[in-house]
Amino acid sequence: MAQVPFTPVRQVLTTSCRLIHPLFIPSGQSLTHKQRQYRSFSSTSRLGSSAPAFTPLIINGQERPASNSETFDVHKPHSGVRVGTAASATSQDCHDAIDAASTALKDWETSRLVDRRDIFIKAAELFNSEKYSKLLQEAYSEEVAFASYWGILDAKAASHTILAQLSYLGQLRGEFFPSSSVPGAQVHVHRRAKGVIFAIAPWNAPAALTVRSIAVGLFCGNTAVLKGSELTPRIHYIIAKIFHEAGLPNGVLNCISTSAPNTPALVGEIIAHPQIRHVNFTGSDRVGKVIAMEAAKGLKPCVLELGGKAPTVVLEDADLKEAARAIAFGAMANSGQVCMSTERVIVHESVAETLISSIKDIVSTLKAGDTSTDASSQLGPLFSERSAERVVDVLKKSREAGAQVILGDLSRDKAVVQPHILTGIKPGMPLWEEESFGPVMVIATFKTTEEAIELANASTFSLTSSVWSSDIAKARDVASQLRYGTVNINGITIHLEPTDGLLGLTGSSGYGRFDVDSFTDKRTTIVHPKGRKYPIF
Repeated sequence: MAQVPFTPVRQVLTTSCRLIHPLFIPSGQSLTHKQRQYRSFSSTSRLGSSAPAFTPLIINGQERPASNSETFDVHKPHSGVRVGTAASATSQDCHDAIDAASTALKDWETSRLVDRRDIFIKAAELFNSEKYSKLLQEAYSEEVAFASYWGILDAKAASHTILAQLSYLGQLRGEFFPSSSVPGAQVHVHRRAKGVIFAIAPWNAPAALTVRSIAVGLFCGNTAVLKGSELTPRIHYIIAKIFHEAGLPNGVLNCISTSAPNTPALVGEIIAHPQIRHVNFTGSDRVGKVIAMEAAKGLKPCVLELGGKAPTVVLEDADLKEAARAIAFGAMANSGQVCMSTERVIVHESVAETLISSIKDIVSTLKAGDTSTDASSQLGPLFSERSAERVVDVLKKSREAGAQVILGDLSRDKAVVQPHILTGIKPGMPLWEEESFGPVMVIATFKTTEEAIELANASTFSLTSSVWSSDIAKARDVASQLRYGTVNINGITIHLEPTDGLLGLTGSSGYGRFDVDSFTDKRTTIVHPKGRKYPIF
């Protein structure tokens, strides 16, 4: 298939992925020579080794380098040290992956649900095994410099998400009922897999969000081509290995990685492929909009989980001590690099001073740095210096617009940004409108509950939120008026139910759910009675 034009995605994705610098194979170096260098990560783990790991593609169950031997380097945030090399898939590799998924579809979509169940249970067990726990924790530290707690949470969330799919067993049953328009006819409505899905997973919670991008689709009988982030190819590869070791047949899950310069054109080509029936993407709203437009060219359905600007509304009767702890964690976890991060605190003016003082006391004890070398750091660096530069820039613009900085110095050390708290934030200011994706919290006050609801809804984001009050009835009333897919009462904004899926209510947070409805088609079969009368005759 000829490569399709994909200029819009090329412009957006190339701009957003410049951290990675591809390592091209020198001219004259043969594939045979490169294949002699090829080593599977499963057999050459960096545990106890000084050589950076090589991450291959997985196509039709086989690990292989790119068809032209092209690779790209992966670097550790902040230090810039090369920690791995990954195969950079070509157009042919992508087509091979789609062909493998298409071939595997017939047997997989007709496989027994109990067999899929057993594979998923085994995969969840492998996630918690010593072997894969060590491999994941090492990859977390090297590829994205996660603090250890975040890697542990990510792996646990991935395991829980796998097991959550088992609850869908009942939903995959069909239903029979008599026709309402043809006497004697019987109607059978049954769910069938959509076909080959294209899943694009991010780097910030790479295990949990990769599993989410593929698990419900696979359990519903679809096959998949997974493209992970250029920042975390090894983690995505490990997850594919877990599913294959658990018994997933060859071709059902194919895992590819691509260098940043090659990604835009290849993503467009994959989306346009006639065998791709569904696309899901987790990432920024900017890139999500472009992917949605490309999918729309083929009228292909999408699930898009994009950005967030989660508000938490603190009413005057809230448990301020509990709220302060939850807000501090919700804002600073993974250095704010979470779509559900608590970015806006909206507090009643009568308790604002007490709450702000408590939050500041907690957050001021946190330090950002390279957690693998600095034991005193609880927060890791941002994923790139470019990201840190953008966070500092939006902080400065907000201060210039009238916000007051009560914690932080508006500076960075390479990719490290220390925690910041700003007050006096209002709609229209940069930090009210833009997702910071950094260790940043902004605080606004209100006088009436109506004003609090208006402030919380004053955003194009619609992912998660929270309400704090000792009066549950009052909290429920406020929650019902917040336009967010998930509202947590007396809890952190970083929370979702695996069986419900994260939901953006359009806008900058995207749309769709990772559930059975999104990854199956309802197909209807009608058995007509013999001897039916037709008016024309």
